[in-house]
Amino acid sequence: MQGEALMVTFTSSLDLTPSQVEQVLRLAALAPSLHNAQPWRFRVLPHLIELHADPTRRLAAADPQDRELRLACGAALFNLRLALEHAGVRPVVTLLPRLSAATTVAEVRSGGRVQPDAETTALHEAIPRRHSHRDPFRDVPVSAEHRQFLRTAAHRERAWLHIVEPAERGVLEGLIHRAHRAQMADPRFRAELAAWTGRPDDAAEGVPARAAGPAPEAQDQWVHRDFSAGQASRSPGTRFEAHPLLVVLCTQHDDRSSHVEAGQAVERVWLTATSRGLVASMLSEVVEVPETREELRALLGQDRHPQALLRIGHGTPSVPAPRRDIGDLLLDTDDAS
Repeated sequence: MQGEALMVTFTSSLDLTPSQVEQVLRLAALAPSLHNAQPWRFRVLPHLIELHADPTRRLAAADPQDRELRLACGAALFNLRLALEHAGVRPVVTLLPRLSAATTVAEVRSGGRVQPDAETTALHEAIPRRHSHRDPFRDVPVSAEHRQFLRTAAHRERAWLHIVEPAERGVLEGLIHRAHRAQMADPRFRAELAAWTGRPDDAAEGVPARAAGPAPEAQDQWVHRDFSAGQASRSPGTRFEAHPLLVVLCTQHDDRSSHVEAGQAVERVWLTATSRGLVASMLSEVVEVPETREELRALLGQDRHPQALLRIGHGTPSVPAPRRDIGDLLLDTDDAS
């Protein structure tokens, strides 16, 4: 029945064939999201593709204001843009991040034909390879050249990438520890984290133990959240790196549209890193707790709003988190509001 639904649901759009539309949406849905909740859906019309937030996948304890939900939808939007460009369609995006009543985050139309350039092709090829690398990194520094590519990627999406300096690391580490303790002291947060992590291997959402990385230990400086729900073992001698590249992605404003734009910037930065042989994961807690997020903003010393903190480095192969069936992500014409 599910196969029949796919055949019926996928239609041509933006001058793409049904199979091209399906591929474009599959790539869009490979975006990162908090706890791999995948809070997005799509509606396909002949001259329009709509991106919708999925309010049933809200993380009320970790993300009560839906800021990270909007970031996730922004990341999916960037993948959608890339996939359309690779298919020869110049995407024209209208942001509509009204999550109070209507769920529409963005509308994407065709601006004509386009020939993808080398950068678009490289980022497009990185989409299926990008995933959260929750394992330790190798002790190899990220080069100055790669750092500049990451800064440029953020700038291309009207965001600002702050590379954490050695003198800032001590304060940042303290903020991350405080944020983690505050969240783990909240029974609602612990229950929500447990519900989305340590999932069975055949789960289509959340973080299964096989993709969770080793369980953090007290001496770890940067990685504290256990995505395995206590199931992941840690080999003797395994340690997380002490000096990863830490970057804070910031925006000038902090409204709903800025959150969607930040999600697009995060994904461009992450795909840029992936295309150059780097791996990354989010350190979300410091921007999820309002008090530590505000202190992080003060630490940066700029009139910028921190939206995401990533650790980036060189890693060994790891397991990606699962994905929902594309048929579950499609809205019928009468479903969207």
